[in-house]
Amino acid sequence: MTIITDALCPFCGCVCDDLTIIVENNKITDIKNACKLGASKIMGHHRIKAPMMRADKKSDFKEVSFDEAINEAAQILFKSKRPLMYGWASALCEVHKKGILLAEEVGAIIDNTATVCHAPSTLAVHEKGLPSATLGQVKNRSDVTVFWGSNPVHAHPRHMGRYSVFAKGFFQEKGRKGRKVIVVDVRKTETAAMADEFVQLQQGSDYLVISALRAILSGHADVVPESVGGVPKEQLVKLVDTLKAAKFGSIFFGMGLTQSISRYKNIDNAISLITELNAFTKYVISPMRGHYNVTGFGQVCTWETGFATAVDFARGAPYYNPGETAANDVLLRKETDAAMIIAGDAGAHFPADSVRHLARIPVVQIDPYWNPTTEVSNVVIPVAICGVEVEGTAYRMDGVSLRMRKMIEPTLPTDVEVLDRITERVRELRGE
Repeated sequence: MTIITDALCPFCGCVCDDLTIIVENNKITDIKNACKLGASKIMGHHRIKAPMMRADKKSDFKEVSFDEAINEAAQILFKSKRPLMYGWASALCEVHKKGILLAEEVGAIIDNTATVCHAPSTLAVHEKGLPSATLGQVKNRSDVTVFWGSNPVHAHPRHMGRYSVFAKGFFQEKGRKGRKVIVVDVRKTETAAMADEFVQLQQGSDYLVISALRAILSGHADVVPESVGGVPKEQLVKLVDTLKAAKFGSIFFGMGLTQSISRYKNIDNAISLITELNAFTKYVISPMRGHYNVTGFGQVCTWETGFATAVDFARGAPYYNPGETAANDVLLRKETDAAMIIAGDAGAHFPADSVRHLARIPVVQIDPYWNPTTEVSNVVIPVAICGVEVEGTAYRMDGVSLRMRKMIEPTLPTDVEVLDRITERVRELRGE
């Protein structure tokens, strides 16, 4: 029996680094400190056992060799005039680097899961920057914590316990008793039920409410109507007073802000609010990133291409234009004629019209798990689980890079090995 301590969890953006893993005969038998979601992934479920192919979407899958599957995947990408490579959030940074190289080889669009999640945050950061902090700083210093359009009780189960609410920090020795927790959302979530104050606003009115808070903060409460977005003016004034009274305040925002009406302008406005609050006290703002290394793809893609996501290599050089080059844009326009989905699940999270187009074109899936994308794929290549069977680098939601541990030996090739072989085969087809 082997006991691995201080292991990292490859599930959500918290990337918890205090797990204890029990291994017997190269199999994980027990996990301590992980949430149920993280433990489920680490223990493994619905694994794809062997490569599979089928001639068309109506046929049944047949098991094939890795050589056959990799050759077919390379053929699909090589023959495609407009390939899309999407996913990447549940893979290590080393995988991202190889994927970008392959995208450049075949002139593909490469996009990650942020396109239906926090991509609007990236656009706002382009314009305003991001006055942020590490989760460690929040744990040690923050006495006012705001969750806006996010529900960590469900999406990031250990966030509140480790960093933002219940954790005892160097300057927050009382833990929960020393913190004021505010939740802003359209419905009373489980997180809201635990908050000191819940601000319930109307769907799509985030921008208006943030603007009202900024007006009150700047001393112009007189221009604010008696109700904004369903929130009484009296509650907004009280909220501003609470925010100003903080010694160190932190706002965590989720998809309730990024994917509602006004999209990236919501975050743009929220960052402006933080900047103005910093005239009174110390404030930071951070996105609640979903998959454990979705932040990492943005980092690697920016180093390699100059852009964080939705990069088009069709011109032979990186091109980026949100609204044109993101995965859903090209799928909804029926522009792409082949796709590779890796470490992401477009079948489960894309709009119906996008999934219908995926069902019409050749799709290569590279993933450890069977999921809805498998149902629309032509070639399925199973791989080892990053962060469990493969070590490498991942970025926590606050932009801190961490080294993922290998807990057990893999029985399948890694994403890096598969991408290397596909790239090599594409070059052979090109005659290089």
